[in-house]
Amino acid sequence: MTPAVLIAVLALALVVGISLGLLGGGGSILTVPILTGIADVEPRVAIASSLFVVGATSAVSLVQHARGGRVRWRVGLIFGAAGIIGALGGGLLGGLLPPAVLMLLLAATMVAAAIAMLRRRKRDDADDGAAPHVLRILLLGVGVGMLAGLVGAGGGFLIVPALIVLAGIPAAAAIGTSLLVIAMQSLAGLAAQPAFFDIPWALVLPFTGIAIGGSFLGSALTGRIPDRALRRGFAILLLIVAAAIAVQQVLRLFPLA
Repeated sequence: MTPAVLIAVLALALVVGISLGLLGGGGSILTVPILTGIADVEPRVAIASSLFVVGATSAVSLVQHARGGRVRWRVGLIFGAAGIIGALGGGLLGGLLPPAVLMLLLAATMVAAAIAMLRRRKRDDADDGAAPHVLRILLLGVGVGMLAGLVGAGGGFLIVPALIVLAGIPAAAAIGTSLLVIAMQSLAGLAAQPAFFDIPWALVLPFTGIAIGGSFLGSALTGRIPDRALRRGFAILLLIVAAAIAVQQVLRLFPLA
C-alpha cells in the first residue's frame, strides 16, 4: 500500500467515526467498502476488520452518549442480547458463502438502509411512555445481529428506526442505544469470524484510533444538525457506494475482456 493510499484510508476512518457518533450507525457500511475498494483487503478479512473497528468505536462513543443521558439500557440490552445470537449465526454462515455474494449482500443492505433513512418519519423528542414490545425487539435483534455477522454491517441504520418505532424512545436516545447494540453484536460477530487471525492489525489499529476520535466529534454534533438533512445526505451516499460495490462485483464475475 502506497503512502497516499494509506493517508486516504485513514482520513476516511474519521468519517466512519463521525457517522457512528452522530447517527448511531453507518460504520460497517462504510468501513468494508473502504477496506476492500481502497486498501485492497480481501472481503472476508475486511468484514472481520470492520466488526473490530465498529465494535471498539461504538463502545467508546457509547460512553459519551451515556454521559448525556441518551442511552436506554434495558431496551438496548434486550436488543443486543438477541443480536449476539444472530451475529454468531451470521458469522458462521458468512464463512460458507463466496466473497462476491457477501459483497452483493452488503450492497443490498446499503440500499435497504438508504430507503429506511429516506422513509423514516420525524418523531417527537419526548418519551411517549409506551412499554417496548419485547418479542418484536427480540426478533428484530436476531435479524439485525445475523446481518452484522454475515456482511460486517452493524445495522445501525436499521436499529435506530426500530428503536424509535418499537420502543417509543426519542431519536437522540435511539442513536445512543443503537451504539450499545452495535458494540455487543459486532464484537460477538467478530468472535465467530474465520478471518479473525488474518486481520491486518498494522492498518486496522490506527484506523480504529482515528475512528474513535471521529466518534467524539459525532457525539458532540448529535442533535445540532437537522435530522432531515442528515438522512437525505447519507442516504444518497449509501446509494452511490452500493452502486459502486455492485458494479465492481458484477465486473469481477463477468469481466468485459
